[in-house]
Amino acid sequence: MMGNKLFPSVKEAVLVIVITAFFLILTAACIGLRPEHFLMAGVFLALFFAGNTTRKLAVALLPFFIFGISYDWMRVYPNYQVNPIDVRGLYEAEKSLFGVSVNGMTLIPCEYFALNHCPAADFFAGVFYLCWVPVPIAFGLWLYLKGDRKVYLRFAMVFLLVNLIGFAGYYIHPAAPPWYAMNYGFEPILDTPGNVAGLGRFDELLGCSVFNSIYGRNANVFAAVPSLHAAYMVVALVYAIIGRSKKWLAAVFAVIMVGIWWTAVYSGHHYLIDVLLGISCALLGILVFEKGLMKWGAFKRFFERYSKYIC
Repeated sequence: MMGNKLFPSVKEAVLVIVITAFFLILTAACIGLRPEHFLMAGVFLALFFAGNTTRKLAVALLPFFIFGISYDWMRVYPNYQVNPIDVRGLYEAEKSLFGVSVNGMTLIPCEYFALNHCPAADFFAGVFYLCWVPVPIAFGLWLYLKGDRKVYLRFAMVFLLVNLIGFAGYYIHPAAPPWYAMNYGFEPILDTPGNVAGLGRFDELLGCSVFNSIYGRNANVFAAVPSLHAAYMVVALVYAIIGRSKKWLAAVFAVIMVGIWWTAVYSGHHYLIDVLLGISCALLGILVFEKGLMKWGAFKRFFERYSKYIC
């Protein structure tokens, strides 16, 4: 346990500085440093050395830092170098399972929504999709700050585990999103830039470039399966219920969750198949953690030490 000391021990300080320096050097060598790498390192170091309270927070946030680093580091060895990219197969499966008949033609739901949309739906789609990471992270911070440290840690670790399962899925089955098939056909083009797809209508509606700035930085468009957009709010909702949060909060989370599922398809960013696999990914992560890892003595002891460290 950290105790109430203002400054970390020499051992802790040296370890943190060495790991942070190693992260920056390795990132510079493998994928190149960007401003967000310095921001992440700076925030962590500032929290760790500012005082005992913020040091606990820095350690508590490690699952989220590891999530961000893991996602970024997939640039080192892209998934399409591991397995073939699925463009046509997923499209045809979606059409077969969920096709919509319009004027004698069968459209996938994303194609239907590309032809049938309205400003109100475009606005809410953008609002829902902007919630996909900020709301779960804000929920985690809320759990932490109100003192539910063990529930927070379970949530944060499951959030990380679900992401790692999803990232593994990207490598097992590299897949193009619906907008790719709709715009480019079925031949994979590796240097295809990110695309806002239907979310561009939100930017146009508000006269801003929120989603253009987000998707313009996407390094790999062939990572559509499973939809982690669909997974995150499932995790947040489950732990809101486990943590006995207010019923209104669980209700809000449920609305956001379903709204994100709908937006994923409405905007052309994910097939319904992707969304269902994303939901399955979240449920698998929760099950593996709660019924597997937390029943394993070595992991449970690690969890207890970690939770004491941040209390």
